Amino acid sequence: MNKDPTRITVKDIMNKSVIAVDASITINEAAKMMEDSKVGSVIIMENNLPIGIVTDRDFAVKVAAHAYQISTPVKQIMSSPLIAIGPEETVWMVSDLMYTRGVRKLPVIENDQVIGIVTATDLVNQLAISTEEDIQKMFHESVIKVYKQYSPYN
Repeated sequence: MNKDPTRITVKDIMNKSVIAVDASITINEAAKMMEDSKVGSVIIMENNLPIGIVTDRDFAVKVAAHAYQISTPVKQIMSSPLIAIGPEETVWMVSDLMYTRGVRKLPVIENDQVIGIVTATDLVNQLAISTEEDIQKMFHESVIKVYKQYSPYN
């Protein structure tokens, strides 16, 4: 690994190819965009602000389970409120957020703009090239960051 593992941030591993769509488009239109772009999610926008996300899992579970028509607005099946992360957060922090919130995809937002997305696959790819020592360093750095954040002595 050529970068200090404690300094690896979301912006280092995120995918910058993100599809953002208006909340009024149909389930069918969103699915076609995802298929054409070969992505597993789209960010749902309203008034130029990200308000939700629709993943391939939403199509498999929500659309099938509720028998939504393909002409239904995508807003009906989106996950909201949007759980997102900033580009400067550590890889360890994003993995913790994904675990605690039970999500596999997190939009990366800066100044109310979606600038990327980080997925569970991105984390697995990062871990695959990390050594045990790298992982220990990332863990220790994250623990220190959490303690500093909540310490009454700072």
